Amino acid sequence: MSWLPAPAGAPPTLAFAIGKRVGNAVVRNRLRRRLREAARHMALPAGTYLIRVHPAAATLTFQELAAHLSRAVKTLTVGGQGASRKPVTSDWERPTLEGP
Repeated sequence: MSWLPAPAGAPPTLAFAIGKRVGNAVVRNRLRRRLREAARHMALPAGTYLIRVHPAAATLTFQELAAHLSRAVKTLTVGGQGASRKPVTSDWERPTLEGP
């Protein structure tokens, strides 16, 4: 999972990266719906989230999927214990137009 912070008060935005190795379109869409529902029940901090999914995620129960998502969000946003690496975020900024 990757996270790009946003100003306080902005709603969280979710994006999913679910490859064809996870399963056919039915499996991928079901997994996307389950992740979206798990995120809806969490208090996500403002920001943009990119959730990458491995093939093993298709076999998890909803509770296990929600627990994995919760741990990932906590690790990224709070810098929870046990974080083995820094989250990958973008430092890109929109170019500003300067007048003449």
